[in-house]
Amino acid sequence: MIYRFRIILDTEEDVFRDIEIEQDTTLEQFHNVITQSFGFDGTEMASFYVSDEQWNQGEEISLFDMSEGNQPVRLMNETTLSDVANESSPRLIYVYDFLNMWTFLVELAEVAEYENGREYPNIMYIHGQIPDQAPEKEFVADDEYNEDDDNDDFIDFDEYGNLGFDENWN
Repeated sequence: MIYRFRIILDTEEDVFRDIEIEQDTTLEQFHNVITQSFGFDGTEMASFYVSDEQWNQGEEISLFDMSEGNQPVRLMNETTLSDVANESSPRLIYVYDFLNMWTFLVELAEVAEYENGREYPNIMYIHGQIPDQAPEKEFVADDEYNEDDDNDDFIDFDEYGNLGFDENWN
């Protein structure tokens, strides 16, 4: 099967890529596709995080094991897309370059049949240019979170549906 993802840079401007990729691809390979599609060189640390419907950050899947054996770490090269993303759990958070904190919201939009003659991964649609610098992030502890806070650094989830999944699929 083929997974069709929308990868959205968490910034004020709409910047996203639509990518179709085989479900048995490792997260390390997916990481490489994402970095290339956004114009990064891919040399910085990165992690995926399993996410829920509210984009809460869950289990980390790291590019490298930096735990020094203290705790087991799930690694990108040992984890496939089908291990962490499916129609009932379609969301991941991807963070690239922990010094700059480029943060991406990754959502499985569709599961499709493999098409003979098409090369995968396939970048289906590109929208927006990546800014020169990563958007600043404000990290707030869970107990201090107020739903009514106006935080312009993050995507307005009420506007999330207006990014045009249906109209931009090839």
